[in-house]
Amino acid sequence: MFKNILYYSKACYEELVCKTTWPTRAELIHRAMIVLSASLIIAVVVFSMDFIIQHLMAFVYPS
Repeated sequence: MFKNILYYSKACYEELVCKTTWPTRAELIHRAMIVLSASLIIAVVVFSMDFIIQHLMAFVYPS
């Protein structure tokens, strides 16, 4: 059992160190900016839809 765990640990280490290609700092920053921009756009769209629907419902069902 311990032999299997040791083999698995060595295989995981080799995969992470030797076979994985890590992004450069510039690539990482670029991708993070894309994700942040997309998140901001989606948030603005959802806020706008909520605002419009809220006012439409207030018009349809006046208090």
